[in-house]
Amino acid sequence: MAHKKKVLVAGATGYLGRYVAQEFKRRGYWVRVLARTPEKLHSVGPFMEPAIDHLCDEVFVGEITRPETLKGVCDEIDVVFSSIGITRQRDGIGFMDVDYQGNKNLLAAAIDSDVRKFVFVSVFMADLIADLARAKELFVQDLKQSGLAYGIVRPTGYFSDMSEYLKMARSGKVFVLGSGFNKINPIHGEDLAKVCVDLAEKTQNQAEQDVGGPVAYTHEEIGTLACDTLGVKMKIVRIPLWLTKLAVMSIRPFSSHRYQAARFFTKVMSNDFVAPQTGSYGLKRYFEEYVRQN
Repeated sequence: MAHKKKVLVAGATGYLGRYVAQEFKRRGYWVRVLARTPEKLHSVGPFMEPAIDHLCDEVFVGEITRPETLKGVCDEIDVVFSSIGITRQRDGIGFMDVDYQGNKNLLAAAIDSDVRKFVFVSVFMADLIADLARAKELFVQDLKQSGLAYGIVRPTGYFSDMSEYLKMARSGKVFVLGSGFNKINPIHGEDLAKVCVDLAEKTQNQAEQDVGGPVAYTHEEIGTLACDTLGVKMKIVRIPLWLTKLAVMSIRPFSSHRYQAARFFTKVMSNDFVAPQTGSYGLKRYFEEYVRQN
């Protein structure tokens, strides 16, 4: 009887991690998830990502920043997948603590348990958005030097991030930077999960993949789509780049994290973030579903 492949999904309570666990299960894997707050697995996420408690063969409760809680997390596991990362600091814990050191703790556990492959999700065009991507890319370097087979996925952005446009449209104004004509092709978690699992199943030991969704939109087009979905009058407000940069710099002395987040937002909206296109889940469909649920 063939060995049933076993996967550990770290970040399983997040947007992408839920879809990845679902996709691994769909392909016949035995699924262990690492969760800090396992109760989140029982409910649908804030961006309609699925509840996955019924898909988990085992739930391992541990804290990525506390290596003593990870003992045995990778035992008998063939593939580790990690989308571990934070979007905002909490309780004094920052990007280097989670995106870098947390994943490094998990990598150490994977090496100790003779895991075959480690798949990690970083960020598209990391060199351009160095502040927020630095911790992830530092971990990528450690992963490459670990001796494990690896897969590195760099998506442009998630559909969940695009929900911000609906929030702005509901408030009456959609803000874009500069002309609003820079493009991005965000990807739905379901489509991205297929890419991640495909990468886990590739036979080569070293693989990296930039990926985006099936359609590239200007930021103005996303704002227009949000307004149309809500049935509200479109009001696009263009903020000059010089003014945005000045505002971002004014934040720096007061909050390093807010400065980094604002700088990231500015970089994304003032540059083209278009990666090789994949998937079939459209942003219009996502917006319509999100509005129905919210």
